[in-house]
Amino acid sequence: MNDETEDKSDESEGSGFLSRRRHRWWDVRASFLTGLVVAAPLGITAYLAVALINFADGVVGTMLPERYNPETYLPFSIPGLGLIIVVLAITLLGALTANLFGHALVGYMGRLIDRLPVVRTVYGALRQIFETVVSQSERSFQQVGLIQYPRPGLWAIVFIAARTRGEIIHHTKEEMVSVFLPTTPNPTSGFLLFVPRKDIVILEMSVEEGAKLVISGGLVVPDFSGGLQNPCKAIPVAPEPPLPEPAPEVSKPSSDKPDEAA
Repeated sequence: MNDETEDKSDESEGSGFLSRRRHRWWDVRASFLTGLVVAAPLGITAYLAVALINFADGVVGTMLPERYNPETYLPFSIPGLGLIIVVLAITLLGALTANLFGHALVGYMGRLIDRLPVVRTVYGALRQIFETVVSQSERSFQQVGLIQYPRPGLWAIVFIAARTRGEIIHHTKEEMVSVFLPTTPNPTSGFLLFVPRKDIVILEMSVEEGAKLVISGGLVVPDFSGGLQNPCKAIPVAPEPPLPEPAPEVSKPSSDKPDEAA
């Protein structure tokens, strides 16, 4: 009895020690992951910002004459000077292009580039991309919706772009909405769909919250005060049917009864 009691106490102490070690390990792991979530975006953003500033300073430093470069007369370098010069140059170029002379000059350069076989293709594609991005910067996605995709009964998050216009409406003969169906975990790729307005459920969440929901794969769900936080927990579970009761045993007539006639 004493040996068995000692063995059980040793086992309980060992299991308690292992559980404490496992608990401490999970605390360290959770702290590390939390620090990684905080530090990684800050570090990557700072690295990209420094790389952009150094790239702009290097490009402007090679193109700017030494007599116009302030670093020639200063005993120290000015970080970000090249980026400031690039922003000012682009702003000045846009101001010059807005007048009649600049517009005519840009048109002449465009016609000149159109005569070059390979350059006109690259230039035309890049210009169309930048014009689309700049023109749509103030008309980005404004709402988030739900549609049944890829079949009825399955729902997917979509970003509302605008009301569909043009030839598509002519062929569909009903009110359509242009929506963007993002993919997970990269919401920058997806599908452009033209969906009837009556088939879209508009959500109250913002576009940023919808993007977080898509990127996280459904793990980061925005708060919604109009319903339960997790409706799945409120779904009643159907009770299991009771087990059938066994049939009562039927007593067999005894064959050892005395013969009444005897």
